[in-house]
Amino acid sequence: MIINDYGWNEELEQSFTTYYSKGLIPARILVEHRGIYRVVTQYGELEGFNSGKLYYEASKDLLPTVGDWVAVTPVNGEEKAIIKKVLPRKSKFIRKIAGNTTEGQVVATNFDYVFIVTSLNNNFNVKRLERYLTVAWDSGAEPVIILSKADLCDNVNDRLAEVQNISFGVNVHVISSISGTGIHEIKKYFSEGKTSVVLGSSGVGKSTLINTLLGEEVMMVNEAREDDDRGRHTTTHRELIILKDGGMIIDTPGMREIGLWSEGEDENVLTDTFSEINALSENCRFRDCTHTNEPGCAVLNAIKSGELDEERLKSYKKLKRELIFIESKKNAKLKLEEKRKMKAKFKQYRNR
Repeated sequence: MIINDYGWNEELEQSFTTYYSKGLIPARILVEHRGIYRVVTQYGELEGFNSGKLYYEASKDLLPTVGDWVAVTPVNGEEKAIIKKVLPRKSKFIRKIAGNTTEGQVVATNFDYVFIVTSLNNNFNVKRLERYLTVAWDSGAEPVIILSKADLCDNVNDRLAEVQNISFGVNVHVISSISGTGIHEIKKYFSEGKTSVVLGSSGVGKSTLINTLLGEEVMMVNEAREDDDRGRHTTTHRELIILKDGGMIIDTPGMREIGLWSEGEDENVLTDTFSEINALSENCRFRDCTHTNEPGCAVLNAIKSGELDEERLKSYKKLKRELIFIESKKNAKLKLEEKRKMKAKFKQYRNR
């Protein structure tokens, strides 16, 4: 069965019983581009389209995206399928849509690892890594940091130490796709049925890494500018690719900005990324301590003693403010939508 190669397993098979009885078959989304999909089924790859019911009734974050398992109806005599239902997701990467809108975009789903790729030359930025780690932990999968372009860096050990200081419990790998350094360690994550998603800014070497893992040039690569290490957006769409030796990888377009988005409490979202601050705050005198100027603040005391870097607290507060702001805008939007619904109901009742 072809879809077994893409991660279909006994647990998913058992959960699909109801859909089989309705004449539907399972499929996985490989590519999504402006509402048109490429899906893999037991019959091979088909072109997928959302059913009218799914498109109009599902919110944007519940529409299919790359990595999703879906229930489809094949179109007789055509290499097409109608997507009727999105199956529950075990993990998902959501980012805030760029700009002033208050909407989250589901970029990829159903992955086991999040590869956060950043290059060791001019693109290197610890604060950006903290942001990516926050998104990765919130996805429900395991983050893995990949420091690329080691062949272009003269102080690899110093930069590795910087990353290890902010990535508690996260595996960090130094690689060079040119020399092959570290690639063998990355391949260990790609066992049969496991899916990884690759995140990172433009020009950090995501596409080059994928080509190296595949052993052939599948993803087009553009050279990054030497002055700032920024590349053009080589990858313009998201795609799930199966590796010859087992496992799958989801490539994503490079992101100039990655806005935080969470469906949980802001405190919980930051717990894993800033685990040392979370641990210290347990010893603060006040439970609602903001770590600003309160007496008995264990976090501030740790900064004074040199146990905690002040920059870590600044990053924590910045991301927390961003999450609180997004949450307030989401709540305001929900209230406005509820008000519109009530007005519509009242108008309908009045016109009876």
